[in-house]
Amino acid sequence: MKIGTLGAGTVAQAIARHAVAHGHQVVLSNSRGPASLTGLADELGPLAHAGTPQEAAAAELVLLAVGWPQVLDATAGLPHFGGRVVIDATNQFAAPPPHPEIADLGELTGSEYVASLLPGARVVKAFNTLYAPYIAADPRHGAGRQVLFLAGDDADAKRTVADLTAGFGFAPVDLGSLREGGRLMQLGGPLSALHALKQD
Repeated sequence: MKIGTLGAGTVAQAIARHAVAHGHQVVLSNSRGPASLTGLADELGPLAHAGTPQEAAAAELVLLAVGWPQVLDATAGLPHFGGRVVIDATNQFAAPPPHPEIADLGELTGSEYVASLLPGARVVKAFNTLYAPYIAADPRHGAGRQVLFLAGDDADAKRTVADLTAGFGFAPVDLGSLREGGRLMQLGGPLSALHALKQD
């Protein structure tokens, strides 16, 4: 699979490392341009490439992993997604820790809002409940596999993300729709920052 990243911070890098280790191609992008990512791409190996956000957004599967204040800029000007899958790994921090503020989206969950910015995308919420070091680590542990919560409104899209991440070694757990599952996973929800292992 060809995976594009919108954002190339610690979360995107962690997922990219899993992807290339399992034979997937990765196109990394950020707001500073491909030249700023050539060193990272070289480090990740021949399956990784630096590109523009438009090139990353054209991949079979796209990862959105930027800070919440950057979501609007990161999603602006992208082409219609035509039914392709987007993993939303964002959290709606209007201000980050140590003095966090949660963005007020009214009745919308964070991923419903993100989906409204990505015409034609099948959005799956995933990875946002885990701190980056836990994403980067081997998800297989002696006591079981790292649980990866996910939510979305399209069953096939969720299956695609579940199959991909299970291949990485995670234990995907489907929580339902972007509304119900997203509320459990997003900031303030009971599963935010919950790290759990599934016994095998």
